[in-house]
Amino acid sequence: MTRIVRWGILGTGRIARDFAAGLRATPDAVLAAVASRSSEGAQAFAQQFDVPLAFGTYEELADSPEADIIYIATPHPMHAANALLALRGGKAVLCEKPFAMNRREAGEVVALARAKNLFLMEAMWTRFMPALAEVRRIIGSGEIGAVTQLHANFGFSATPDPAHRVNDPTLGGGALLDLGIYPLSIACALLGRVETVQAQAVMGETGVDLTTAFTMRHAGGTLSICSCSLRARAPSELVVSGTRGSVRMHRMFHMTESVTVDLLDGPSRTISTPWLGNGYTHEAIAAGQCLRDGLLEHLDMTHDETLAIMDLLDTIRRQIGLRYPSDA
Repeated sequence: MTRIVRWGILGTGRIARDFAAGLRATPDAVLAAVASRSSEGAQAFAQQFDVPLAFGTYEELADSPEADIIYIATPHPMHAANALLALRGGKAVLCEKPFAMNRREAGEVVALARAKNLFLMEAMWTRFMPALAEVRRIIGSGEIGAVTQLHANFGFSATPDPAHRVNDPTLGGGALLDLGIYPLSIACALLGRVETVQAQAVMGETGVDLTTAFTMRHAGGTLSICSCSLRARAPSELVVSGTRGSVRMHRMFHMTESVTVDLLDGPSRTISTPWLGNGYTHEAIAAGQCLRDGLLEHLDMTHDETLAIMDLLDTIRRQIGLRYPSDA
């Protein structure tokens, strides 16, 4: 393909606007098309971001020859169906997290991408931020010794309005899929495969989880202790601890611009890890490079990793009694 990657965005909500802003700082990328459920919504988005093509249906974007890759930015329960639509149209796909509502849906999307030899990646932007790369480097250098555990939390005081999407089970509401997926995914990225997981939660009146905590034992014996909440303003930091010290990703850890190393036998130091654009730029760069290189998945967010994470989310949901209509 040509050097320039032509992006289409499916959906016009807040996350779609954030990603469109990130594309502005992405080298060799253009936002070529946008699709909404209405022509009015698509036209308003196109006007705001100077998008040449605006479609009033998702099908038109999936079938358009003007887009190389489609970013799925719709509500959680629509991710799998929208990704399948884009893949059937012959498009590469970057799908917002959670990748799907369950492992079954995720497996269907991955299977189609593999069958059609199309690039597919979960849009977990934390995986591509400079701070995570620096933490990996520090761990790999042995500076903090042998890693033994990871602590991470992510929480804020969300609206209690039962009609809001974070509290609505039909929209995939709850702390786990909205927030808990961040510490879960980054723990897997840093510590590797999970052997066992144990979870507990406080459930809300609408049936979604308001606060969830889970502990994972990773291959090799390391532990990660994670929590998420829609009712607590948590520090939202992540700390990896080893036998000689620790490294901390500051609030909000998934988009931090610095990390701090604390050693038993040395002074504390903070390392600057600034990101490009608004942070979404890095995952757009990664996906675009995969398309240019003819790759079907990215090494830092593989299909198998996404499926393993969906398995973990399903297991946690069974333990805390969190079910969605898509599980039927």
